[in-house]
Amino acid sequence: MGIFYVGCKIENVAARGRSATVEKLLVDTGSDYTWLPAKSLEKIGVKREKKDVTIMMANGQTITRNVGFVIIRADKFFTVDEVVFAEPGDLFLLGARTLEGFNARVDSKHKKLVASGPLVAAGNRKN
Repeated sequence: MGIFYVGCKIENVAARGRSATVEKLLVDTGSDYTWLPAKSLEKIGVKREKKDVTIMMANGQTITRNVGFVIIRADKFFTVDEVVFAEPGDLFLLGARTLEGFNARVDSKHKKLVASGPLVAAGNRKN
């Protein structure tokens, strides 16, 4: 698939004027969560809403991290998502849940995010 990175802007959902930029997130469709620097999240006042969430790493190791809620923007895409407070030594990742919230997919050939197209929903109910 290839490796590529995106920058993003994060915003506190409870205090919309508080935001920060994260320059480099590894796009990782294998990670459920987006992982952001804890210092950036703390700087804009994001609260640790879910504590000690158990996460299985790619190598099979189980760790715990805290999770909070942010508005996250990358290029023309944005969503509200749960994000991991990444600790020193953790990778900063843009995960699958955020990609789904963006309604975006990975264009691995051009190493960028692209719109996924129309959202799927159930048909209209007929009386």
